[in-house]
Amino acid sequence: MEEYKLADGEYKFANLVWDNEPINSTDLVKISYEKLGWKKATTYTVLRKLCERGILSNENATVTALIKKEQVQKYESEVLLEKSFNNSLPAFLTTFLKDKKLSKKEAEEIKKMIEEASK
Repeated sequence: MEEYKLADGEYKFANLVWDNEPINSTDLVKISYEKLGWKKATTYTVLRKLCERGILSNENATVTALIKKEQVQKYESEVLLEKSFNNSLPAFLTTFLKDKKLSKKEAEEIKKMIEEASK
């Protein structure tokens, strides 16, 4: 499994890129300041680190994602399932759904996902 682990700040920053790509690095600095309160140096430091790890790309002052948001979410969910629930999806769902009420629509969506996954 590829490792797409991002720290909280990195994930928030990557979300800015995912939501706005391709984005000029100067515009990314402005958005990072507005949304995250980051100074220019912080933005460029995190950008450089994520580029070095192959998560983002900064070519000719244009920032794009090399790794899709869905890939990071899949990795994070697999780690959580393995670490906290011994790879048991039923155990995760039991814990997650405890004290929660699902709408009929949500229940139908989940039921459909389960049916598709079990084919």
